[in-house]
Amino acid sequence: MAEFRANAGTVTRMQKALLEWYESSRRDLPWRRSRDPYAIWVSEIMLQQTRVAVVVERYQAFMARFPTVAALAHASEQDVLALWSGLGYYRRARMLHKAAQVIVADRGGLMPETAAELRRLPGIGGYTSAAIASIAHGEPVAVVDGNVERVLCRLAGWDASGGKGGTDLRNRIEAMAARLLDPERPGDFNQAVMELGATVCLPRNPQCLVCPVSASCKTRGEHKTAPRPRIATREVAHALSVRTPRAMNGGDPEVLLEQRPDVASVMPGLWELPALRDGAGEADDFRMTVRHAIMQVNYIVRIHDVREEDLTAQTVAGGERRWVSLPEAGTMALTGLARKVLRRAHLLPASNPDSEASEAGVLASP
Repeated sequence: MAEFRANAGTVTRMQKALLEWYESSRRDLPWRRSRDPYAIWVSEIMLQQTRVAVVVERYQAFMARFPTVAALAHASEQDVLALWSGLGYYRRARMLHKAAQVIVADRGGLMPETAAELRRLPGIGGYTSAAIASIAHGEPVAVVDGNVERVLCRLAGWDASGGKGGTDLRNRIEAMAARLLDPERPGDFNQAVMELGATVCLPRNPQCLVCPVSASCKTRGEHKTAPRPRIATREVAHALSVRTPRAMNGGDPEVLLEQRPDVASVMPGLWELPALRDGAGEADDFRMTVRHAIMQVNYIVRIHDVREEDLTAQTVAGGERRWVSLPEAGTMALTGLARKVLRRAHLLPASNPDSEASEAGVLASP
């Protein structure tokens, strides 16, 4: 594997070309209008494994509810998860919440300013710490994420397909990122390389004709990429049970929700619709079918209406159950699937279709 070699003049030209392209072509995203390290931190955590189009709406709602580190630290975990519902990878939200509490308890609400200090916080690794420190504070540290890795490997002509290269390749990428970094504008430069990977130097069908650094690229689109991960398909069924309590005299209907246990569970603490027993559910109570992705699994989910008196016989008990009014349900930490079903059943307000994410943060199939 050949070393990346570029003289100072070539590096300067690449820096200039990337920054000029970024200034003219970057997407107008809400977190780019701020140098507040907290706002940048929230956006970077949300953007991990999640499409930008999905994050935009959720980020704005999250920041409106928790505008400061202190506001986030003093919130309950259920409130935080409720705002995170549908973004997927809920451990990110829990670690964000935990780190905010550490910042308030140990640092008086002031976030660390250097990448090294930021890495000591729960849930913040090398990439996130470098992004926050360079964008918010101008620290000259290079950011390396999946997009940056792809851009740099293509520029240098390194084969990263199928996991080739290992630690040696990773070290080369980090050294190349540090070499190319513009020390005068590290935050903008890091964002420029990430933006290039997200919008031009795509995993498949890269747009080489509009790439600002194509003249310095060893591959210009002729680059091996790792095969797409296999997506499994599974079929499951859930119960939708809605009632209007007599005591409420026609008040808000209630839906039965079940909370996932805190241990031995994916997405612990979130609320979902009860699972149907095998063989339960008749044709005349069938409500809808939805598709939903979780990690690398596409679920085909059958939803059946189940009467209150039939719940014990037709559903599998998996956690605490509660009858919840529909207005309250809309504020709870629901799984993305539960929120999607309730919206499609017109029991919760409809959302922007592009914001209806799967639990993995990937836009689910309609």
